Amino acid sequence: MLSRPLDLASKLTPPPRNFDLFFYINVGALALFFVIFGSRFVLAPGLVVSLPDLASSRAQATRTTSHLKILGSGQILTDGGMKTLAELPGWLKSEALLAKKPVLLILAGVDVPVESVTRVYGMAAEAHFSEIVLGTQQTTGANNP
Repeated sequence: MLSRPLDLASKLTPPPRNFDLFFYINVGALALFFVIFGSRFVLAPGLVVSLPDLASSRAQATRTTSHLKILGSGQILTDGGMKTLAELPGWLKSEALLAKKPVLLILAGVDVPVESVTRVYGMAAEAHFSEIVLGTQQTTGANNP
């Protein structure tokens, strides 16, 4: 009696002998939850997901010969340093002459106006680049050089 002073086991109700209506309601609600909100990836973890073929995407990728970056402040960064809009056409023409099939990559942040990008794109087209690739990048205050 010293090990069980409160005798709690005698005060518990006995377990039910059969399943009552509340049990069937719970099972039905659980099944309905999985049917409505179930994810096919959780319920079928062996599902095969087809990924794109990397060999074909690498074959279609083009190697750029020159690149520049347009910042939201209006500055244009190139391999030769910072350029203004007045200096940019001369730099683009000299870069287009360096390669047989010149390809330009223009990187622009999300805060750069479209007008600035189209102006630089037009300058690159006048400089006779065979391809011009536009790329955007998300700019944050701490990671923006």
